[in-house]
Amino acid sequence: MARVEKSLLIERSAKQMFDLVENIESYPKFLPWCGGTRVDYRDDKKTIATLYVDFLNIRSCITTENEKDYPERMSLKLLKGPFRHLDGLWNFNRLAENACKVDFALSYAFSGGVLEKLLAPMLGTLADAFVEAFVKRADEVYGGVNG
Repeated sequence: MARVEKSLLIERSAKQMFDLVENIESYPKFLPWCGGTRVDYRDDKKTIATLYVDFLNIRSCITTENEKDYPERMSLKLLKGPFRHLDGLWNFNRLAENACKVDFALSYAFSGGVLEKLLAPMLGTLADAFVEAFVKRADEVYGGVNG
């Protein structure tokens, strides 16, 4: 089993960042490898959703159950996808009214196949790019930090 982690400080509220991550329907607008999404269930405590991945002409999908503790935490648990194991955790730690620390951790084990051969060597880099995409999206949705 492997694990990737990413932490960063951002001039956005924890609520703003949580809302960006929870807005699964917008992922195709800013995640270049996202071929679409589907939300099967959503309430205040849980979301079940599918992310369609289109990466290097390999198509796959990942369905997760996301337990939510708004606006501090969201945990992800694999329901279906090309992994033997996948779980993740977003933490949004409020530092000030308009600042938070974002922590993202993902532990995973592939179930084998072409996707593992392509993604395993670069999943750490992809996790960094994933979190950075949310930071850029925050600027698009909420406006530039300095403007």
